[in-house]
Amino acid sequence: MNTEPAKQKTAEPIKVYVGLGSNIEQPLLQIKKAISALNGLPGSRVLADSGFFASKPMGPQDQPDFINAVVVLETTLSADELLNYCQLIESRQGRIKTRRWGERSIDLDILLYGNQQIMTGDLTVPHPGICERDFVYLPLLKLDPEILIPGAGLLSNIVESATASG
Repeated sequence: MNTEPAKQKTAEPIKVYVGLGSNIEQPLLQIKKAISALNGLPGSRVLADSGFFASKPMGPQDQPDFINAVVVLETTLSADELLNYCQLIESRQGRIKTRRWGERSIDLDILLYGNQQIMTGDLTVPHPGICERDFVYLPLLKLDPEILIPGAGLLSNIVESATASG
């Protein structure tokens, strides 16, 4: 049985932002390995990464701190195909879901897929937590201080407004 996702492609490459996080099983190595795997996907290449950011766990606090990063990926894969590949990378790197917002070897989230807004049973883009989670918006802003969130506006303005209002 073939576990590889289908290899349909879009006509033109699209710029995608993928968030990565890990807090167990050598987090820095897990993220580097996932970035390499993303770079090796069909019709895809990593254009840049944000570098690494440390963050406290969002959920249960009885787990190690996280290492996070964001990559800019240029791809001809559809959003669904990319999601399937991200889940395959997670699986190959030993991701096991034990509890909501719990520890994980690797987590890959499609944050932005071009300027598209996508809402299916499996995927929501822009990622719902993009403007509230500093471990997501800080790496995004490092990669592109003028990044636009489809349907919401300039990320720097959204974060500034949220910070000002508490």
